[in-house]
Amino acid sequence: MGGLREIAAPFVVPGPSGVAIRTRLKHLTTADETVLRLVGDLLSSLASRDLKARCAVGLEHDSERWAERKRVLTRESSSRWAGSITKATHDQWALARRGQLAHIQNLQAGIDTITHRLSQPVGAKGTRQAPGGYRSTREWHAKKRRLGVLEDRLQQVRADRDAGLVHVTRGGKQLLNTRRHLQQAQLTQERWRARWQAGRRFLAADGESGKPFGNETIRITPDGEISIKLPTPLAHLANAPHGRYVLTGRVAFAHRGEQWADRVAANRAVAYRIHEDVDRGRWYVTASWTNPPVKTVPLEAARAGGLIGVDTNADHLAAWRLDTHGNPVGEPLRLDYDLSGTAAHRDAQVRHALIRLLHFAKRHHLAIAVEDLDFQTETTREKHGRKKRFRNLISGMPVSKLRARLLSMAAELGIPVIAVDPAYTSRWGAQHWQKPLTTTTRKTTRHDAAAVAIARRALGHPIRRRTAPPPHDQSDRAGHRTVQARPVAPGREGHRPRIPGPRTRSVGAGRGVKAADQNVQHRSGRSAEHEPWKQDSLPLSL
Repeated sequence: MGGLREIAAPFVVPGPSGVAIRTRLKHLTTADETVLRLVGDLLSSLASRDLKARCAVGLEHDSERWAERKRVLTRESSSRWAGSITKATHDQWALARRGQLAHIQNLQAGIDTITHRLSQPVGAKGTRQAPGGYRSTREWHAKKRRLGVLEDRLQQVRADRDAGLVHVTRGGKQLLNTRRHLQQAQLTQERWRARWQAGRRFLAADGESGKPFGNETIRITPDGEISIKLPTPLAHLANAPHGRYVLTGRVAFAHRGEQWADRVAANRAVAYRIHEDVDRGRWYVTASWTNPPVKTVPLEAARAGGLIGVDTNADHLAAWRLDTHGNPVGEPLRLDYDLSGTAAHRDAQVRHALIRLLHFAKRHHLAIAVEDLDFQTETTREKHGRKKRFRNLISGMPVSKLRARLLSMAAELGIPVIAVDPAYTSRWGAQHWQKPLTTTTRKTTRHDAAAVAIARRALGHPIRRRTAPPPHDQSDRAGHRTVQARPVAPGREGHRPRIPGPRTRSVGAGRGVKAADQNVQHRSGRSAEHEPWKQDSLPLSL
């Protein structure tokens, strides 16, 4: 059984490090929208030039070059706008570098898989640890050509990374490619141009602690008044002192509005971003800030009240509540969601499922146990070969979005989230729990059993159930107890009550009085039933 990998220890996931809330800008006049577009387009051109300058420097960039870029932008806008633009450029370049590294790792994984399969005989069967050969000679030759393509791509990307060269598109590469497929996207050229300009428009400013209302560039007062510091070339459009423009409409943050109001009143840093939704013809403002690091709940404290294990699937969440002893309690939960349709519909479906889960955990004072999943290396077509349906299945699972949503919403309710190693939870859960938990009125699915396995691992219990010894080796014949007795069973860890009188016709009255207590018999050591149960040294079966 040397193929089993080491299982990582469970841990309490820290809460989110930042908060972002959004609301709509209502009652804007035509003059307000014109000013917003002019400011955004001007800053967009400056941001594009700054990004080009940053990418040209590459790995040779330092603080002096950063200061020089900021001085150039200050002359054409203002010091605060220049600071926001240069920081946004730095973050965008760093994100491109991380994406470049992930692309290299993905290409290398594909090359390794193809190289291994090409080295196997055609038609050779694979194992759970390694894939076998390709099915036919035709597929072998096709993959041989693809190996050359991937190696060329890897060589080019590595050369770009060594040179500090990144490829970034302001506005998004997807929207840029849509320009070549307007008919397929059901867009006109004018409509696409409006989306492109709105996507590239720059109207964002970082917060500053100690400044009035937490931001000197885009300022929002507690009563919802919005004012913007105009760049120097557009200072003539100001309608307020000190080169500021005050919008006609007022805003109010419904979600976490009290937190935002407390920060604004205390002049704590709040960053703002204003953007236009061209399809709806609306303007929105997003407020964001960082949370101070909070010490997470100790693992033992999170386990104290029991857990609810959650198994993530493509169309539902399977959950089951367990007590502190690792016993399933009540009935399993199935929280469905539909990930078809628009992004807003998918997001709403995920939030609705998580709300039901969190309300159940809050009502029963439970922590939540989830798998620490990462499918980034599982979605490559080289890993699963012809299993296109399976690749699409795991690609469609909202792992990242669900995890981010769950942590954010659980932190607000004060519910601890425990992450466990996902290794073998589905397999061992189905092997050890699916059949025992199936009754005449309840059909336990493989996903329900996986939820039990996840919760038991989070509690520190082994996934495998304790099996009873053979009937003829039991002291009281077919009545031997296991550690999986119901938590409500009275005296489940003590002796069974003595039934007066003989148990069989061959046993006289008064015999077997001490049969329930095996420790008083003339035997070496203590009986196994009274010893604390421990996991034996035998490995778990596959």
